[in-house]
Amino acid sequence: MKTCVFWFRRDLRIEDNAGLYHALRSGMKVVPVFIYDRNILDDLDDECDRRVQFIYDQLRACNQALQLFGARMNVYEGEPVEVFEEIIGTYSPQAVFTNNDYEPYAKERDARVQQMLERKGIRFQGYKDQVIFEKNQIVKSDGSPYTVFTPYAQAWKARLLNSPPLSFDTLAYSNSYLKEAPKEIVFPLGFVPCAKPYGVQVPAITSELLVHYHDNRDFPALDATTRISVHVRFGTVSIRYLVQQSLQHSTALLNELIWREFFMMILWHFPRVVHTSFRRSYDNIRWRNNNGEFERWCKGTTGYPLVDAGMRELSASGYMHNRVRMVVASFLCKHLLIDWRWGEAWFAKKLLDYDLAANNGNWQWAAGSGCDAAPYFRIFNPELQLKKFDPKGVYIRRWLPEWGTAAYPEPIVPHTVARERCLQVYRQALRPETH
Repeated sequence: MKTCVFWFRRDLRIEDNAGLYHALRSGMKVVPVFIYDRNILDDLDDECDRRVQFIYDQLRACNQALQLFGARMNVYEGEPVEVFEEIIGTYSPQAVFTNNDYEPYAKERDARVQQMLERKGIRFQGYKDQVIFEKNQIVKSDGSPYTVFTPYAQAWKARLLNSPPLSFDTLAYSNSYLKEAPKEIVFPLGFVPCAKPYGVQVPAITSELLVHYHDNRDFPALDATTRISVHVRFGTVSIRYLVQQSLQHSTALLNELIWREFFMMILWHFPRVVHTSFRRSYDNIRWRNNNGEFERWCKGTTGYPLVDAGMRELSASGYMHNRVRMVVASFLCKHLLIDWRWGEAWFAKKLLDYDLAANNGNWQWAAGSGCDAAPYFRIFNPELQLKKFDPKGVYIRRWLPEWGTAAYPEPIVPHTVARERCLQVYRQALRPETH
């Protein structure tokens, strides 16, 4: 019987997995594989990186699910093209199935793997799985990509009405798995298990949480968000399931999922945003980039409680409440006039749910440099944000035990001074641009 490979990447689940479904329906025996990509791992500098732990834990969970059908996960480590040379030598597959990825490195990696496979007469087939609509499926009438969220969202929702997301019943075809002895699922070289790993289980998404999501999601002291972002990032939950739940219970969450796809498609169409501002004139801003002030921001000692609590939460847990993310990002770019790329890189290092498209899109939104971004003169007042969204200081006290004592620092810069300084610098840089 012919053999094919299914390559797991950002889709670490068995159920409702588009590429896996098509591999199982191909009529070939399926070899499930995962590759620890050294090109990615070598950029990580924490031997206890909880994202590596999360991947490891989920691979073990997938392996347990596969064992129910007489199969195992085959885990490799190395450079993907070289790993596939080994896989070909072992299994002689007719095809490699996988799910599409939209980041610049992933596109380049897949192109190299595909070229190598096709030289050997092996088909490489990608499927849409981590988004509802991809690439050029949601574009303007002239074929150009949307760069403003509202019309994109309207077009996205209109298309959804005509083609609602359908689940892929992978379990119905599970007997097609290839029964092979696996490689042991181990940590990649240079990494060790974390003392406090992130839970692998998908959080319960109750109808009560979703119904009240719009009303409560901005209050960081409340347990009122889905906490599912890390699972969306690594594909341990189906985006189709989340959209179906949102359609039933929460327009607000649906809009957040559309924002995610909007930023992913911006990255797909405009890969330059990884390093440059979407609105090119924003690269003219003369950032202050004070290293001492950046360090205080990173450590959560700016003297602005909401900013500091958010940064302490990030360092301690790898997570930060979404409302607080907006405040701390705006503070870095506009109060301290530090390049948004510095903050983006820090988040990329610390966030468990780090996603290039979302991280880049939201940082550029906060800085004003992105597509459909906050206008340059919109400058969050962290003190007013605190009074509005944590009026009793519950969230603040959770992360700043010294708040209200002599040990807590004075503000690094007065808000009024920072605001005027920011407006002056931005106006100087953006003078040729019409606002």
